Amino acid sequence: QVQIVESGGGLVQPGGSLRLSCAASGGTLDVYAIGWFRHAPGKEREGVSCISRGFGSKYYAESVKGRFTISRDNAKKMVTLQMNSLKPEDTAVYYCAATQTWGACALSRSWYDYWGRGTQVTVSS
Repeated sequence: QVQIVESGGGLVQPGGSLRLSCAASGGTLDVYAIGWFRHAPGKEREGVSCISRGFGSKYYAESVKGRFTISRDNAKKMVTLQMNSLKPEDTAVYYCAATQTWGACALSRSWYDYWGRGTQVTVSS
């Protein structure tokens, strides 16, 4: 069973940038569709972005379009989420999720089979 590990969270000022990474312990992510989710206090976990298996179609939540970019780095066997122009409302625990399902990826929690433990992102001055 694949183990998902996130890294790259931290504290950043509004307008700043962070890059989150998602890797598979003991394996590779190129056979998985990957989704990024976030969970802020008092809110439900929401899908942020995803990248499909194979063709690599990408999708973004409206709240992050134009600011976040998801990409695969097959050489490093990871998927990254580049987050620019960060806002205080982006503060949350960010989770990486994986599934071997083919087709267009989804920003639905139920679509994914494997989850990481999350990494905290705090946007504050």
